[in-house]
Amino acid sequence: MTPVENYHDWLRDAHAMEKQAESMLSKMSERLEHYPALKLQLERHLEETRQQQALLEEVLSRNGISTSSFKDAMSKIVALGQAVSGMMTPDEVVKGAISSYVFEHFEIACYTSLIAAAEAAGDPQGVEVFKSIRQQEQAMADWAAAHLPELTAAFLNRSAQPGVEAKK
Repeated sequence: MTPVENYHDWLRDAHAMEKQAESMLSKMSERLEHYPALKLQLERHLEETRQQQALLEEVLSRNGISTSSFKDAMSKIVALGQAVSGMMTPDEVVKGAISSYVFEHFEIACYTSLIAAAEAAGDPQGVEVFKSIRQQEQAMADWAAAHLPELTAAFLNRSAQPGVEAKK
């Protein structure tokens, strides 16, 4: 494949990745009951994710590329599986927060690669879009890292109290 063909394929992957992020963030925020700071941050990032999808769709359109319905559908199925598996654990909120932190770093890596691919493909507008999105993903990862200890402590505190739900 040429650099441009790879770039186009990775754009489709990024779109599917953001569809997966939307599903994961939506499901997790819907289930949260006892962790308002986390819920608020997830809702904020969910809105950013939807804006990121729109930006990606503009880059795809400008490059004459259609999205991949298959990749988008598969990413949603993966997100659903992650949500369902998380619901089965007694420490759902902690595992979900850890998974979210890991996923943010996956996105950061993908956008870092897309920046290089956009440069190689001669798409300077794409470079700027991906840098902007990567900055948002980094901010979310930083927030998660900073708040994971307090979230864990809150979970442990709730979990230690008889009759108090801690998982969500």
